[in-house]
Amino acid sequence: MTTASPPTVLIVPGLRDHVDAHWQTLLAQRLPRIHGVPPMGRENLDCAARVQAIEHAMDSIDGPVVIVAHSGGCVMVAHWARVTRHAQRVRGCLLATPPDFERPLPEGYPTLDQLQSSGWLPVPRTPLPFPSLVATSHNDPLGALDRIQALAQDWGSAIEDLGAVGHLNPASGFGPWPQAEALIARLS
Repeated sequence: MTTASPPTVLIVPGLRDHVDAHWQTLLAQRLPRIHGVPPMGRENLDCAARVQAIEHAMDSIDGPVVIVAHSGGCVMVAHWARVTRHAQRVRGCLLATPPDFERPLPEGYPTLDQLQSSGWLPVPRTPLPFPSLVATSHNDPLGALDRIQALAQDWGSAIEDLGAVGHLNPASGFGPWPQAEALIARLS
């Protein structure tokens, strides 16, 4: 009897530079089959380039994949899902605290005009072609809970209510996020 190989976890970061203390970085250090989409930083907002980076990463992975996206990476995955030839290889997708790019973000984040001119808007609202789970926060400064829950419903995603975890980043007190591994296992 042949057993299928375990999925590779593909890390899709948000609109940030590399952060050593971020839960995605720490997760990548613990998991055996991991691949990452390189962070492009806040200065490079080109959505098409980021979508292409996901496709390029998928091209280099053999076998099944579980995607683990955070923040703007969740919206990147929604754009990528509309154009990829790899959707059938995705066993599941964890979308942790997606932002609401259709409302003004706090100071220091891209404006609606910047998001529009960089190809992020409109945010895709069609069901994703693979199983997905959106992890939500009650107090995320980048997206009101009801709006993120509506986005998850549009994507056909299950919802995991994390409670009051801010934006699930170092500024919200997350370095390690052990629950990520349990959610990945559930999607695998």
